[in-house]
Amino acid sequence: MDFVQVAVVLVSLEVIGQRQGKRMVAEVKDNTGHMELAWFQGLSWVQKTLEVGQSYLVYGKIGFYNGHPQIVHPECEILTRDQQTGKNFLEPVYSTTEKLKARGLGGRQIGKLTQLLMTMVHEKDVPENIPESILKQLKLVSRFKAYRQIHFPQNPEEYNEAVRRLKFEELFLAQLRMNLLRMDRHRFSKGVVFEKVGDLFNDFYGKHLPFELTGAQKRVVKEIRNDTAKGKQMNRLLQGDVGSGKTIVAVLCMLLSADNGFQACLMAPTEILAQQHFKTISDLLEKMDLPVQLLTGSTKKAARKKMLQELEDGSLKILIGTHAVIEDIVQFQNLGLVIIDEQHRFGVAQRARLWQKAKVPPHILVMTATPIPRTLAMTIYGDLDYSVIDELPPGRQHITTVHRYESQRSKVMSFIRTEIDKGRQIYIVFPLIEESDKLDFENLMKGYENVKAYFPEPKYWISMVHGKQPAAQKELNMKRFVDKDTQILVSTTVIEVGVNVPNATVMIIESSEKFGLSQLHQLRGRVGRGADKSYCILLTGSKLGNDARERINIMTSTNNGFEIAEKDLELRGPGDIEGTQQSGILNFRLASLVQDRVMIDVARNLVADLLEKDPELNSAENLQLKSFLKQKKGQILWSKIS
Repeated sequence: MDFVQVAVVLVSLEVIGQRQGKRMVAEVKDNTGHMELAWFQGLSWVQKTLEVGQSYLVYGKIGFYNGHPQIVHPECEILTRDQQTGKNFLEPVYSTTEKLKARGLGGRQIGKLTQLLMTMVHEKDVPENIPESILKQLKLVSRFKAYRQIHFPQNPEEYNEAVRRLKFEELFLAQLRMNLLRMDRHRFSKGVVFEKVGDLFNDFYGKHLPFELTGAQKRVVKEIRNDTAKGKQMNRLLQGDVGSGKTIVAVLCMLLSADNGFQACLMAPTEILAQQHFKTISDLLEKMDLPVQLLTGSTKKAARKKMLQELEDGSLKILIGTHAVIEDIVQFQNLGLVIIDEQHRFGVAQRARLWQKAKVPPHILVMTATPIPRTLAMTIYGDLDYSVIDELPPGRQHITTVHRYESQRSKVMSFIRTEIDKGRQIYIVFPLIEESDKLDFENLMKGYENVKAYFPEPKYWISMVHGKQPAAQKELNMKRFVDKDTQILVSTTVIEVGVNVPNATVMIIESSEKFGLSQLHQLRGRVGRGADKSYCILLTGSKLGNDARERINIMTSTNNGFEIAEKDLELRGPGDIEGTQQSGILNFRLASLVQDRVMIDVARNLVADLLEKDPELNSAENLQLKSFLKQKKGQILWSKIS
């Protein structure tokens, strides 16, 4: 624990050192041992206030100095007889600052003020916001009682009662707000209607589909088909593990859009990913009479002009692109479907500009391969409809993942050599160490030189890709690897998302203890895309912390992105999961998405039941809840994708 509170007797108090090094040191003890207290400021005040032989209640952050426990600048108050005899003595802890302390407002003083204020607050001042029937069903204390008990409980049971009530309130209100947002969208957001499944869709599905769809893919296509036929705007999150086949689902949705006379646009975060989507989709549709075009920052002027004309007159039905598609000059005749790949790479404003290009908002399909735990997805993206492709297509390679220490590097390099001799390609990825761009670059260059020493030119050729390169150079180096001109790609994590090189069979992750689980899984997904056996080698130093060891163990034991996401949530907590820190919904004061999963499910089910019976919250029992939501409206930023 960081902070401790102990009842002690003051044994000695003395000033040590001179001038800048001057400090006050006290020795205190209880029946379990001794501890040191230290002050570097306000020494004369401490000397006047504390008395040797007196019993004190001491509170502060525990540390160690020369192997002995120590609290620097503790809060001390005389231990009263009540406190000495109290069996369940509980005291609230309030945060303060050095400036407040200097003006006599330490944690203790704030506690006393709060206690005084609590005597002035009555039940009517803290109105109830959860329906009576739910309070009875879950045996929860009232809101007023919970606030009183969380500050000044008589015993641990009262404190636990208060925490349980207030956690449930947070989760219940979060679920309720999300469900109301979704209901509003379903009720009021007018969308274009895809009336039919036409010739393009049926022709492709019947004659040109290169493989049988998995059950999960069929289910997702059906969900999207139902959404787009209703006349309401679809706003759906499609989550699928690396290689689960989201692209073919996107293609079928685009054909559905074209069958109904609408245009479709797919936006990817990088040029290389957009080019890859373009190549895949063009290859899939090459036997269909349906033009597909690619628009990026490097599209030539003449081709761009022709493309813009075809978008405006409606003859171009499918556009793949990067941020270039949101420029004002790009105008569609009738945009019906927008697909966004790896949505967390785009800002909200950027995404919004795309669906402003149509009179009636187009249907939105957001795709991500970043595994999001179900608990988190249902909470953060509760205002979206949610689809999951939770099975991999047949033939997708299982990737063998192994852990090797730095001392085994030469064996790893020998293994790479044998793979290159078989005609395969290799990724070697270095971490970003956030403290310093300069250090990152030096590490990468050192690593690159090491790899070159093992694999000298002209027998071997190596590409290097990192964030500091100009975009054109990055694209060129990447393209050389894609085109098999180089056998090894040395890179930072810029290749984390979307690069597809079926001939690459080995992913080496350097200093893999410095990566998060989700990122390790994303990087591993760059291999195993072809017919050959693939490997992921996690290289680490010899000294590993417990968390790093746990991450490595998880990676070597499973390939399942959803299992990994759940573990990631347990290890890191929701605040660190990609893209969620900005999400207001995660600013819970007490509730935890990891520890309180059962309570989250209970809250979700109760909200669904409540809204099914009373969607407008107009019943007598729910009026108080409705009034509370109205009063709080606009005070909290809720995360919405579009």
